[in-house]
Order: sequence, then structure tokens, then C-alpha cells
Amino acid sequence: MATTSAKRKTASGGDRALLLGTKKGGFLLTATSGRRAWQLSGPFLLGSRVHDFQLDPRDRTTLLMSSTGGHLGPTIYRSRDRGATWEEAKRPPAFERLRKGKQRTKKSATQGLAVGVNLWLTPGHADEEGTWYCGTSPQGLFRSKDGGTTWKGVKGWNRGKRWSAWTNDGKDETPDGAFLHSVVVDPRDARHLYLSLSIGGTFESTDRGKSWKPLNQGVAADFLPSSDVAYGHDPHCMILHPGDPDRLYQQNHCGIYRLDRAEGDTWERIGANMPAEIGDIGFPIVGHPSDPDTVWVFPMDGTEVWPRTSPGGKPAVYRTRDGGVSWERLDGGLPPAEAWFTVYRQALTVDDDRRRPGLAFGTTQGEVWSSANGGERWSCIARHLPKILSVQAARFA
Repeated sequence: MATTSAKRKTASGGDRALLLGTKKGGFLLTATSGRRAWQLSGPFLLGSRVHDFQLDPRDRTTLLMSSTGGHLGPTIYRSRDRGATWEEAKRPPAFERLRKGKQRTKKSATQGLAVGVNLWLTPGHADEEGTWYCGTSPQGLFRSKDGGTTWKGVKGWNRGKRWSAWTNDGKDETPDGAFLHSVVVDPRDARHLYLSLSIGGTFESTDRGKSWKPLNQGVAADFLPSSDVAYGHDPHCMILHPGDPDRLYQQNHCGIYRLDRAEGDTWERIGANMPAEIGDIGFPIVGHPSDPDTVWVFPMDGTEVWPRTSPGGKPAVYRTRDGGVSWERLDGGLPPAEAWFTVYRQALTVDDDRRRPGLAFGTTQGEVWSSANGGERWSCIARHLPKILSVQAARFA
């Protein structure tokens, strides 16, 4: 098991931090003086593409990073000393091999495929110490029960009879790739899972991943011959709101949606209430720590050529505080013009302060912007980093 070391100062106990995954490694931004100043640590795995960087919320000490090296392929690293040293997984996520002489068919689902990217990391239920989930490209789901040292495929998904149909046989038909992301564990029930696919849609399991069903009713798929389909959609990011486990939100290729499970299984397009000149296309969406009516999104230019920039080069976060009935623009302190960046699906985050949550996002231009007051005012706290792929708020023990 390979071990690497970081040379710079790492986070200490009790610190608020932002965990940054970038195109050239992982970084830590640690808050000092409340949220008014930040200290940069790292880089970790310099040169590797770090797709996700997470702190285990159950011990608030263990760090996991998913990365892809230039020649070594996709893997998972773990640190138990706040980033000072890193251990590579003994058995990272990998699909089952085909038996000798056999050819892969649609019936064999993911057998014989090679994991190209370990995109998404999700810690298991609060009562499942050491359990993690990983979503990959092609669209596989993997689980670790030993803190990320060894990973096994979730057979109910990876070997499911409908996998080829739901994932278009894992074909890479989006600009960035065919990903399984937004793995969500219901905080009330470890058996209740959600996940989303680009492309494919959102799916639900109530038996710890043994069986799955589509959950896409009401979501548009404007790029398909028929928009009203059971699967084949393109969610960019889907969340279970931390303030209400019966409410889900998603930022989709075709808009922003809300789903109230107590009222049924049909999504409502709340993004239709966004300003028409901005639209409701983007990648990330995050929820307030306690208020289920409050979420934030970062819109991007969703025109036909998909330039993936802020609309008009004028970036802003948008917030709703009434479940999507209305939206307000939050751009205080952000560049007023000529800022041609966007924010990826994992690169907008909110911390756990219920009264006055702090937000942060990382850009495709390598900047990190932070707000200590729910997005009312922003300041740039890091510049000249590599392209930022993920940002995660964390608080160390």
C-alpha cells in the first residue's frame, strides 16, 4: 500500500476547512479568525486529478480522496493524520472480470469494463462506521466497509438486469463522461439509497442496493425524441435536503427540480421561476443545514453551444428561501463582468452552521470564493490554483 507525505502544515483539531479537489492535486483551506482568513495547505498528490475530497463525518479525522494519476489510473487514498500522510487503497473500485474466453454482452452488465474515474465519494450511514460509497465512470457503484481500504461492487446495481438499458450500456455520450454521482444515504435508514447518472437519471433503492427503480417522473429530457421517459435523463447534481429527508432537489441539464416524497414521486420544475435571461441550467446545488425551503445554485450559460461560463460573464449564486417559488441574485463582491468561468457539480458547498451558514465555491479558473453570511457577500480566498473540480466544507474533531 503506497504512502505519500505532504510537506506543508495541515489542519488541526476543531478547525473549519474547505477540502479542494483540483486537476493537479488536493488542497486544504483552513479558516482562521472565524471565517475571515484562510490558510492554504498542500498540495496532496500533486499532478493527480483529484475528483472528490471528503472528511469522514463520523470521526471527523479520516480523509478520503479519489484521484486519477497520469499513468497509474483511478484509485482512492486515505489519510488518518489530517493530510500529513496518505495511504492508497489495497483494492480500489474495479468491475468484475469476464471469465476467460467470454465476450462482454449487455446481459453481463459491467463485467469486463474498466473503471476510468472514481468520481463521487459518500460516507455511509452514521451507524455504519467505516462504510463508504463510490460512484464511477462507467456508471458503477462500489462500497467499502473498512474505511476505504478495500472496495466491492454493489451487485444489485453493477450486475442489475436493467443496468445496460438505464446507462445506455455505459456509453460516454456527454462532454465530460458517463458518471454515477450524487450517491445519497437516507439519515433515517441505511437501506434507503439514491443515486444519479449522467446520462440515465435518478434511481432509488430501499434494500441497501439490492434492487433499484427509476425516480424521474416530471423531469424533462429535451435532448431525447420524447421528453417524457422513465430513464435517460441527465441530472447534474441531486441532493437530499439536510433539513428534511423527505425533500429532494436536483440541478439537471434540463432545469432545477424539487421532489417532496410525502406528496408522491413527481418532480416539480422550480427553475422555471428563475429570471428568463439567466435560465435554470447549471451543475451544483446545495441545501441550507436546517431550512428545507432554502437552496443555492450557480447558473451557467445553457445556450445550444454550451460554453460553460457564467451567463454574460457575470457570475452570481442564486438562492431560494421558499422552495423555488422565487429566486434572488447574490453577487456582492463577485466580478461584475468579464468573468468567464463556471462551477462544477461538486464545487459548491455549505457548512453546518444552522443560523448563519457559510458557503464557498471553486471555479474552473482556479479561484475559491467564500461567503460568511449565506451568500450575501463574497470574497476571493484563493487564486492561481489548478482548475477546481470539488469543494467540500468540513470541520475537524
